[in-house]
Amino acid sequence: MGGPLELFLGDEVRLRKPHPCGSHDWTVVRLGADIGLRCQGCEHKVLLPRRTLEKRLKSFIRRGAEGVDVAAPAVDAEPAR
Repeated sequence: MGGPLELFLGDEVRLRKPHPCGSHDWTVVRLGADIGLRCQGCEHKVLLPRRTLEKRLKSFIRRGAEGVDVAAPAVDAEPAR
C-alpha cells in the first residue's frame, strides 16, 4: 500500500459518475487535504476530500506540471540594479 495519490495543479481527471451537466472530466485547481476540482463542462467548482477523490477517480486525461512550486515568488526577467 503506497502513500496518497500524487496530484498536481492542472491535472485533468475523469471520474466514475458524471456531473449533472453530463461531463465526466475535471481539472485540479487546489491541492491539500481537500482537492479542488473544476468541471470542464460547466466550470462549476467543488471541493472533495482526498480519499473520496481517490475512490471516484477513473483515469488521468492529462497530467499537470510536475514540481511547480506555486508558493515560489515570480522571477523578473531583468536583474535588479
